[in-house]
Amino acid sequence: MARLRVAPAQHQGHERLYVTLADGTSVAWYDRDADRISLVRADREDEVMVVLAPYVTGEVTVGPPPVPTAAELDRLCLHPDDDLAPNRPGEALYADLDAVPASAPARLLRRDGRQEALTAQRLVGEALDALEGAGWRVLHAVPLPGAAFIDHLAIGPAGVLAVRTLAARKQRVRIADPMVRLGRSAPVPHLRWARRAAEGASLALALTVAPALVVTGASRLETLSTSPGALDVRILRDDALPALGRLGGVLKPADVESVYATARNRKTWIRA
Repeated sequence: MARLRVAPAQHQGHERLYVTLADGTSVAWYDRDADRISLVRADREDEVMVVLAPYVTGEVTVGPPPVPTAAELDRLCLHPDDDLAPNRPGEALYADLDAVPASAPARLLRRDGRQEALTAQRLVGEALDALEGAGWRVLHAVPLPGAAFIDHLAIGPAGVLAVRTLAARKQRVRIADPMVRLGRSAPVPHLRWARRAAEGASLALALTVAPALVVTGASRLETLSTSPGALDVRILRDDALPALGRLGGVLKPADVESVYATARNRKTWIRA
């Protein structure tokens, strides 16, 4: 009988140990967080227990794989063209930059800021993706009706955030609700746009979505307005994003997965 192999892998932010045949076919897996060994091949249970013995700690449940949740079934039925999960941070900007002729002077890209915006979205996107181990699920470049996008949609224990990214490029950022001024440039209504994106997400998902503005690379960040309206937009530096992993009390893990399954479907956003 073919020998079994044990290989670690990540599944939705959790570590699993897969027991496979030499050709990679799964026979079972051990989910440490759930203290469960799921058997795909019940006839090889004894062998599975032997190879997993060095890794198992405490009491575990052994049985067939659990029945898929409604969110998992929705994901399996989702057409690839409608799945937003593969979107990279700044997905729309990649297309824009790819359309720029290779002969275009670099100063033109610096002037319109698209390269800096892409760098900022990638930085923020990677920081948000790193929260997966704390129970967060993240989508990037979520399309809204028209030409608008939500830079990042973060779904986790602390709720749902529609995140707008601002590349400060080592300049001072001054915020006076709803305007944001970058260096000596003219003020721009970033807070208004952040709220508008959150409102669209709330409509599409039928739940509360909080707006957030994440500023990357600012030499200084000043909030000049203390009006109550400014408090509804969470304003963060990019290096403060890991702190979101310590927040909770709004969504349970099953709720996070359910909202994520709905949000990743492109058709959800048609009515936003």
